[in-house]
Amino acid sequence: MKDMSGPYLIRGSVSLPEAELMWRFSRSSGPGGQHVNTSDSQVELRFDLARTEALPPVWKERALRRLAGRLVDGVVSVRASEHRSQWRNREAAAVRLAALLAEATAPPPKPRKQTRIPRGINERRLREKKQRAETKRGRSGRDWG
Repeated sequence: MKDMSGPYLIRGSVSLPEAELMWRFSRSSGPGGQHVNTSDSQVELRFDLARTEALPPVWKERALRRLAGRLVDGVVSVRASEHRSQWRNREAAAVRLAALLAEATAPPPKPRKQTRIPRGINERRLREKKQRAETKRGRSGRDWG
C-alpha cells in the first residue's frame, strides 16, 4: 500500500494539516460480497474548523460563516464510501474536504458594475418591435370582405 498522496491544497500555499484530520472507518452499506462484512471501507473525515491554526484568520472566519449549517461544534465532516477500498475512500474524502474548504474560503465575487444601455440600441429595439407588430397586425383577416 503506497502512502497518501497529500498534502491536499486548499488554495495557494494553504493545505489541509494532516495532524488536524480525524479519521473514522466503518463498514460500507450496499453490495460487495463476503468481503464487505469484514472490511471497514467507509471513511468519515472530520476537521475542526473552529480551532484550526492552519487557515488565515480571514479565511477561517469566512468558512465558519459559510459552512454554519454543516458544522457540529465547529467541526466539519465529510463521508466517502463509493469505492471498495478504504485507501481510495480516504483519498476521495480528503479531496472532497479540500474542495469544500476552497469554496468556503473563496473571496466574495466582485459586485456587478451597472452599465447604461446606449440610446441607439434601445431605439433600434423599439423600432424593430413596432415593425414586427405592424407585420402581425397585417396578418389579421379583419378587412377581408
